[in-house]
Amino acid sequence: MSYDDQNVFAKILRGELPHNKVYETEHSLAFHDINPQASVHVLVIPKGSYKSWDDFSKIACDEEKTDYISAIGETARLLGVDKTGYWLLANHGNDSHQEVPHLHTHILGGQALGPMLEGGDLPPGAHYNRY
Repeated sequence: MSYDDQNVFAKILRGELPHNKVYETEHSLAFHDINPQASVHVLVIPKGSYKSWDDFSKIACDEEKTDYISAIGETARLLGVDKTGYWLLANHGNDSHQEVPHLHTHILGGQALGPMLEGGDLPPGAHYNRY
């Protein structure tokens, strides 16, 4: 999967699409998911053109890596889910149903979420095939 600079997250980063920002740093952006799967559902993305964690871990500089990991933690704290618990989810490739070829980590929380494995009990209205 090659990086598509016309993907929805690239457009958000260029200011071409609106978003509901939660947190921003020099290298990362966190914003509310437009189709939330839990009462708290935020996406954290690096500002660089990285397709996945694999791509990011090979190419990103140490400053970007540190910033991204810190942004995920700070976003969870800002949302208050650090006190109750949350899922971090990042899909990689077709087998995981990654729909947008830009690294993104979902923070899901704010409620009891149930088992994570396919076929497990999901919160009402939730599904795993999201970007």
